[in-house]
Amino acid sequence: MTNQNNSVFRIPPYYFIHVLDLNENVTRLIIGPKTFVKQDNEKVVYGPEKMIIIPPNYYCIVENPVLRDDTNNVMFDKNNSVLLAFADTEIRFAREPFPLYPGEILKQNITPLRILPANSALRLKAILDFEEENGEKRVAGDEWLFEGPGTYIPRKEVSVEEQIRATTIKPNQAIRLRARKECTDRNGKERVTGEEWVVKKNGAYLPGAYEEVVSVVDAYVLTEKRALHMRSLRTFTDDFGKKRLNGEEWLITLDDTETHIPSVYEEVVGVVDVTTLSSRQYAVILDPIGEDGKPQLGKKRLVKGEKSFFLQPGEKLEKGIQDVFVLGEDEGLILKCIEAFEDENKQQKSPGDRWMIKGPTDYVPPVEVEVVTRRKAIPLDENEGIYVRDIKSGKVRAIVGQTYMLNQDEELWEKQLPNDVEKLLAKDALAERNTRDSKNDTLKARVKSQVVTYRVPHNGAVQVYDYKEKKSRVVFGPDLVMLGPDEQFTLISISGDVPKKPNVIKALCLLLGPDFFTDIIQIETSDHARLSLKLSYSWYFKINKEDEKEACKLFNVPDFVGDACKAVASRIRGAVASVGFDDFHKNSAKIIRASVFGLDEAGNIRKEFTFKQNNLVITSIDIQAVEPVDQRTRDSLQKSVQLAIEITTNSQEATAKHEAERAEQEARGKLERQKILDEAEAEKARRALLELQALSAAVESTGQAKAEAQSRAEAQKIEGEAAVEQARLKADAAKIEAQSELERLTHARNAELGYVREQNEIEISKQTQLSEVEVNKFKKMVDAIGAQTLREMATAGPDLQVKMLQALGLQSTLITDGSNPINLFNTANGLIGNFSPKKQKHNPEDDVD
Repeated sequence: MTNQNNSVFRIPPYYFIHVLDLNENVTRLIIGPKTFVKQDNEKVVYGPEKMIIIPPNYYCIVENPVLRDDTNNVMFDKNNSVLLAFADTEIRFAREPFPLYPGEILKQNITPLRILPANSALRLKAILDFEEENGEKRVAGDEWLFEGPGTYIPRKEVSVEEQIRATTIKPNQAIRLRARKECTDRNGKERVTGEEWVVKKNGAYLPGAYEEVVSVVDAYVLTEKRALHMRSLRTFTDDFGKKRLNGEEWLITLDDTETHIPSVYEEVVGVVDVTTLSSRQYAVILDPIGEDGKPQLGKKRLVKGEKSFFLQPGEKLEKGIQDVFVLGEDEGLILKCIEAFEDENKQQKSPGDRWMIKGPTDYVPPVEVEVVTRRKAIPLDENEGIYVRDIKSGKVRAIVGQTYMLNQDEELWEKQLPNDVEKLLAKDALAERNTRDSKNDTLKARVKSQVVTYRVPHNGAVQVYDYKEKKSRVVFGPDLVMLGPDEQFTLISISGDVPKKPNVIKALCLLLGPDFFTDIIQIETSDHARLSLKLSYSWYFKINKEDEKEACKLFNVPDFVGDACKAVASRIRGAVASVGFDDFHKNSAKIIRASVFGLDEAGNIRKEFTFKQNNLVITSIDIQAVEPVDQRTRDSLQKSVQLAIEITTNSQEATAKHEAERAEQEARGKLERQKILDEAEAEKARRALLELQALSAAVESTGQAKAEAQSRAEAQKIEGEAAVEQARLKADAAKIEAQSELERLTHARNAELGYVREQNEIEISKQTQLSEVEVNKFKKMVDAIGAQTLREMATAGPDLQVKMLQALGLQSTLITDGSNPINLFNTANGLIGNFSPKKQKHNPEDDVD
């Protein structure tokens, strides 16, 4: 901030201030370097500030710029105030440093110019009408692209909307474009507002000014197992040159193209996987596509394997992929015609016809045939069967003991039985005859189409009634009952419990006995003593199994137990009513038996009582308990019984006591006698023991001394032998060690001598070879140079010196540097010595000559 108290302002270079003249109210610009002295009527309103320096490739925006004339000079008004272009802007680029005139505002600070790389552009928009340097006129609102690479030079008439980067279209890719307004695309095609199109050319694509990228579309890769389900969004011609109507659906497979990029007028409904059928499979296609490419609604087409195909749009499989019907020898198929056709045997089939084919074979039903069911032969044992119903006539029959397969007009028939009969069929008539039914018992479900069988136990009978023939039959055990379609068991309801209650026991089988049943009845004597009798009756059925009429009598009485108990009880009550209590108490068994069985002509009691209605025979009566009903009678009877029991008990006690005393005396005598015999035997054993003890003591004393002497001798012998053996082993060990050491040294010396010998031989061989090499080398060098050349080389130096001295006219010379003293005497001697004649060596061969 400017300090107004200072009157002197030192403005450095490239700085400026704004000074306001208070008298004229005009602000002027002062530029440094300068020392400004402020007058009293002046005021520094801005500065000192540094000038604006714009480096290369930078710019700034100045608002309210000054006006300049044709010579680029600042224009002033008559008051010497700068003229400004108010509400206007000026973009200034790299130039000499400049100040801001009064009224100018730095709207945008120094900003680097935008450098666009390749494959990018700026979308520009004209905010004012102007004409570019190339003469092209721009109207406010026009948009265009400035494409890179390049440096964008901004203009005040143009605004930068956004920077656009090129979209890279990879292989098997495309971009989807939309026109924001009417324009011409890069291929020169006119586009209307909102129109979309696809660009598939690989590389970088830079959208135009009025184009926008909707999305990048990846291609669908088609294989032998994948196809595309397409739908047309409007009428157009596809990539394969085929006209598609609005809403039309079609399939694109690998035969058409390897990859497909959907256009803007089609959509991918889904990817369709190939349908593959093996040799044992088939499929039925609903609403198939005809040869004209149109769906045949309501029709079907059969496709057999081996085959692979794609389901066309609108087609679907009926029940999916189905397996071929493979029929064995015991299998068959029930077929039904649903549409008239002619089969393989040239037979005409009408709708509704049913027929059956049997194996072994394999079968693929045509589209006109419906497979109703698959039949399998049912193997039946001799005691097994099934109920079969003819669906045409309704007749039911039983098939027993053979393997049978239902034909097209037959079905299994379920035979219904009452619940009580169902429960009794699951029980053993003999083993479970005393068990009662429980509500919680769970029955095993019976296969109702199988023939109902029931095992009649030994000495039992079952009645079966045929409601169709209106007659019954009785089956005696042991046997197996097999019910026909119209037969039912006769259910027997018998009294049970004690005393007897009606309808307690239900059974299918009537046991013929012998058996018994128990009942409790109340009687009254002539003296009005009321008694309760518990009686058990033994019974059996006397029947001739060969006579059907006699056999049917067994089931004439539904509850033979209750009927027999009532008849016997009435007879006993009648007989006891005429007898007093004391008489009945003494002769109860006789009275009851006589009343039931009766007397013969001789006055004797008969042995049995027979019911002629069903031939039931009572053979005996067991009186299990007789109890008075009245309490006083019961107490007096109990006292008399207790007294009789007490007398009998005392008599038996005295007899037992006498018998015990006698047995005790006999046992005491036997015990004394045995004691004496045992003492004699003990004395004999003691004497034998003493003799053996004396003998063992003598043997022990003699044997101990002998054993000690033998053991010492043996020990010494063993010690001596061990010492001898030890010494021998030590000697052997020393000998072995010495021999081993000797052998080791011998081997070591031999190895060392061999090593030295081989090393010497190698060295000799080496030196020999080296000498041969040197000799050969020297020989070759001499041969190469020649004898004459060697002679000349040897005499070259002295000959040269002689010639040089001869040329100089000197006999001898001596050259020195003057700093080292020379012994001229020795030198002279040397010189003289060189000229002295050489001594001749004595050659012995000369003497010989």
